[in-house]
Formats: sequence, C-alpha cells, structure tokens
Amino acid sequence: MKIIDTASFGEAIRQRRKALHYTQAYVAEVTGFSISFISDIERGKTTAELGKALSLANLLGLDCELKARGEK
Repeated sequence: MKIIDTASFGEAIRQRRKALHYTQAYVAEVTGFSISFISDIERGKTTAELGKALSLANLLGLDCELKARGEK
C-alpha cells in the first residue's frame, strides 16, 4: 500500500493489526500506548506523534521506507 497521508498510514496499520488478529487493547498492552492513541492512528488523526506511529508500525511487522518518487 502506498502511504500518501495519515489516513492511508492509519489504514495500513489497521489492516495489519486485523490480519494478525490483534485487538487494539492487546496492542495497547504490549506497547504501553493508550487505546485512544491507537484508534487515532488508525483513523488518520494528523496530530499523532510520529515516533509512536513508527513504533506501532514496527511492532506490527511493517517496514516504513522513504524513497524518491520513481525509484525502485
């Protein structure tokens, strides 16, 4: 999935969490983040903290990669 905004990032997080059969409560327990923070990320809230968002992606086994458009 191409991430172009906070909404697409949140959707990727939500899809992966569900694919792993993790609840928001479980992820909150493992990370120490609140359920409301995880919900905010999944809904694409623009004020979410980047460091925590990247930690959440990492926990779910997602790589975040930045590259110039057109690069493979």
